[in-house]
Parts: sequence; structure tokens; C-alpha cells
Amino acid sequence: MINSVEKAAVLIEALPYLQRFSGNTVVIKYGGNAMQSDELKKSVMQDIIFLKYAGIRPVVVHGGGPEITGMLKKLGKETSFVSGLRVTDAEAVEIAEMVLVGKINSEIVKSLNFLGAKAVGLSGKDADLIIASKHLAKVRENGQTKEVDIGFVGDVLKLNTGLLEKLLDEGYIPVIAPIGVGKDGATYNINADYVAGELAAALGAEKLALITDVEGIYRDYNDKSSFVSTLSLAEAQEMIKTGSIEGGMIPKVEACVKALAAGVAKTHIIDGRKPHSLLLEIFTSEGIGTEVVKYRRYISG
Repeated sequence: MINSVEKAAVLIEALPYLQRFSGNTVVIKYGGNAMQSDELKKSVMQDIIFLKYAGIRPVVVHGGGPEITGMLKKLGKETSFVSGLRVTDAEAVEIAEMVLVGKINSEIVKSLNFLGAKAVGLSGKDADLIIASKHLAKVRENGQTKEVDIGFVGDVLKLNTGLLEKLLDEGYIPVIAPIGVGKDGATYNINADYVAGELAAALGAEKLALITDVEGIYRDYNDKSSFVSTLSLAEAQEMIKTGSIEGGMIPKVEACVKALAAGVAKTHIIDGRKPHSLLLEIFTSEGIGTEVVKYRRYISG
């Protein structure tokens, strides 16, 4: 059992990070297994509350892939993926919006408010927060890349962050469902990793943290000894190009690349299966998961 001296040492270790990050914005993508277990849900909510009361301005973007898949299955619709993105027809995007906005978003907001936050739930349709365009998935075949139409899946075309800035200035935690609206009025389901990366860039965030259900990035996923704790932007781009990073990890790494290119200092892919992984990444010298940085010489922290 940890004694009082050890508890104090933990707090002292966090002090330089508290000093450094207070007043800054951190964008958190909440997804993966951390959304499935009640214990892990509570852990993530507590971490976000801690950030808020430590003077950090958290912005939460959530996914909900497993819940969407479950609802589609209940309704007899099959699910398929291309390059880690769900193929989404007109009926499926309505179901996705119902699950993301009507169920998951409201549950996260309720949980944060119960723990003492002032959280506000939003979708990309609110105040035209996310203007979307159709996303064409890139598929590699025989060394060539081609684009495939996967339905009502979107890219972020434009972000109107004025509302978010006002909410943050007033002490609220924005919780955003990754649903956008096209210029044609169509609804688009946007990968939450991409939304988080774009928001981190647009808000000038200090950090982007992507909570997922794997330890991080491997140079060879079948070889657990090839785990990468720190990856440069150039290395990440090369690993996507060569296919070392594939499937659902592609949007996460591309989100990191987008954020870093826009000036975000540091990005993290965090294993949400571990309790309080967000706090461990931000407030300890060891960290957890894979950090993707602009240059490898970037000092940890």
C-alpha cells in the first residue's frame, strides 16, 4: 500500500507538468475499450475532471464504433470497413448519429457533470461547428493507391471554433460527437480521430491524446518486441506509406500528423485499457503508449 511519502512524491513529480500545461488546451479523443468497461469509463472521466481542476482546458471528442456496430447488428445491417473506416449508407449514417449524439454524447456529459464539471454536449451540426465533405478512402492494391467511395463518411472541411473558445473561456468542457454537415445539407459520420486532430490544430492545443484499445504503435504488430514509444512525424508518414501502420491505426496516426504539422507540441496514442492512462501520460516522466512528435529530439514531457 502506498504510504504518505510516496503519495507526496507522486504529486511532486506532477508539479512541473502542472506548471507547464496550466491554461493550455488539451484535445482528448475518447474511444476504444475505455468506453466499454464501467470501471474504465469512470477512470477516464476522473482524469478529465483532474485536468480541468489542474487549470487545463480539456476538449473531448468521442467515438462509438462498437456501439454503432452493435446497433446496426440489432437492426440486421452488416458492417464493413475500408482502410479502418466504416462503409456508411444513408440508413447507417442516421443510426450512427442516433447512437453518437443521442446516447454516447449525453452519457459522457452526464458522467462529467455528476463528477463536478460543467460539460456541454455538441455535435458538428451545432452552430455549424463541423462543415464536412465526402471522404474517399484510400486503398493500396499491388503497390498502387486508389480512392473508394464509402458513402456518408466525411472529412473535416471547415471548423467554426468560436463557440468552443467561448465555452472554454467560461469554464465548460465541450464534448463533441463527430457528426458533420455538408454544404449540401447531408449528414456525414466523421472518424473521431480525424476530428480530434483537426480540432487540436484549429484550437492551437498543447497536446492531442488519442485513447484507444491497444498499447500503441508497433513496427510489426505480430512482434510485440517492436513496440515504439516515440515516433517522429517523418517516421509515422513513412510507416503509413509502407503499410507498417494499417487499418484502424491509420486515422490515429494521420490525426497526429495533422496536429503536429499545425504546431501542436506533442501527440499521444494511449492504451485506454489501463486505468488513469491519460494522467500517466500527461503528468509523469515515464508516460504510457506511443508519443508522436515532430522531431525525435523533442524532450519528453
